Amino acid sequence: MGACPYCRSATLPSDTICYSCGRVLPKGDRGSYRLEQQFTKKKGNKESTYMMAAKPSRRGVVQTHTGRQRNIMKRRKNRFRSFAMLGLVAFVLLSPQAQEAVFGEFGGFEELIQSQIAPYHVYPNEATYTLSKISEVSANGFASVSENILIPPTVHSSLSGTAQFVYTDSNEAQSPSVLQQTLQITVVIDGQDINVPIDGMPHRGYGSAITTTNGHEVWWPSVGSGDDQCPMAKCVKVRSNFQDGGSLRYEFVIHVQAASYTWWDDSRVKSIVPGKDSGINADNSGTFADLASRGNGVRQAQFGGDYWYDRGGSAGYAINAQDAIVMATADAISSSLPEGSSENAYAFSRATFDYLHAYVTYDREAPSPARSGPACLAAGTGDCDEQTNAFFSLLRTRGIPGWYAFGVLGDPFYSNDGWEAHAWGYIQLPLKDSWCEERNIVIQTCFVEAQVDVVNNKWLLSTPTAYVDWIEEADSSGGMVYNYYHPIDSETSPGVSIDRTRDFETQGTVELTGGTYKIKKYAEAF
Repeated sequence: MGACPYCRSATLPSDTICYSCGRVLPKGDRGSYRLEQQFTKKKGNKESTYMMAAKPSRRGVVQTHTGRQRNIMKRRKNRFRSFAMLGLVAFVLLSPQAQEAVFGEFGGFEELIQSQIAPYHVYPNEATYTLSKISEVSANGFASVSENILIPPTVHSSLSGTAQFVYTDSNEAQSPSVLQQTLQITVVIDGQDINVPIDGMPHRGYGSAITTTNGHEVWWPSVGSGDDQCPMAKCVKVRSNFQDGGSLRYEFVIHVQAASYTWWDDSRVKSIVPGKDSGINADNSGTFADLASRGNGVRQAQFGGDYWYDRGGSAGYAINAQDAIVMATADAISSSLPEGSSENAYAFSRATFDYLHAYVTYDREAPSPARSGPACLAAGTGDCDEQTNAFFSLLRTRGIPGWYAFGVLGDPFYSNDGWEAHAWGYIQLPLKDSWCEERNIVIQTCFVEAQVDVVNNKWLLSTPTAYVDWIEEADSSGGMVYNYYHPIDSETSPGVSIDRTRDFETQGTVELTGGTYKIKKYAEAF
């Protein structure tokens, strides 16, 4: 089983199109074929050739080699699904017991139907794998090129590393779940394998850097502002030294253990995914006003402001909660909620998540610099950074804190060509006072800080397929985020040019345990 390179939904090897988004799937390596590339599907001894229509009029329409259009989604499996769904609806209509179950779990027939036909992603519950981050650097003359490679953090279900809730009675809080931990780090360079401490300790300063046979250098210093220090978080520094040009390939190899976790208490969440019992939903959510008393309001002060990351010039702020289109969209989302829910922090956040799915498409050819939140909403399209900018811009109109997670996204089953740089986010949501008091939870600790990945339909969910490099820290200047996107420093002779490429690769086998589960994509009914 693989994944659609456009919408990331699960696909089978025999599929010629994605049955979620209706686009023709490439044969062979993902991304290596253009839309006009032809695909062949065997039917007995006969072959029919398909190509993507210039402007498909509806989902699943392709153009055959004769120039005629054909809807290849109309096949026996789909007809069978239609009859099965018809039978299910008839059963629900005729059975009072079934109606009670449907309205209790799904809120009505419409949501029931959506739950059955919605596209889905498949994720492993636990995984252990080895990821290689590959850099290739070349120069045509004298050059010294330094790269800062972040040492990944240990990620817990509670970012503080302590229990999610603090109890006032004798109840013992459970330890937070470990969502990602590094088991080994190795830098492979110039034929050498250099073992790096998984937490970067003890530090190795530039004065004791490891020098390879060809004069390249590796060290892992303290965090600081010096040229030979890590500028934002623990890192390994690799310096490529070319006296008269040349090239160098090196790998940062991380052996990682990761697990799924949910902060969502909902019937859609499968029992194999931990976290549900202490999760949040619309019924136990607090209001926007409650955020000021959760965690002493620190997250709201750090990540709930109207503006974030001024990139200067026409690019402007990446997050802007005061822009007219953002405020108008937020008001429209709020007005769509049922009476009594307009101040519900969960309901507004989830409705915003669903709004972006409905009205903003994924853009694989996003511009540089990335679109701001307002620009993404205006264009109706955006990549992972841009849709997260839009999501956070909308949330911050109501003071809901949102901050970034940066890393690498993997194929659901970690195929070698399935890794790509990725950005998603965390949000803070308060549980309501009465829910907290009934459980003897200290109000200040009664909230969730949960991952949200808009473009991959991961609502309050962490999966092993998303490797975390760095979780954003409060920095009003935006300097840390700038340093994340600009990990290279160089010194060259006049006229010398530098070329650098980056790639990702899975090494060896991937150990998957704990089963798999589906995450379906359809809006939540309030």
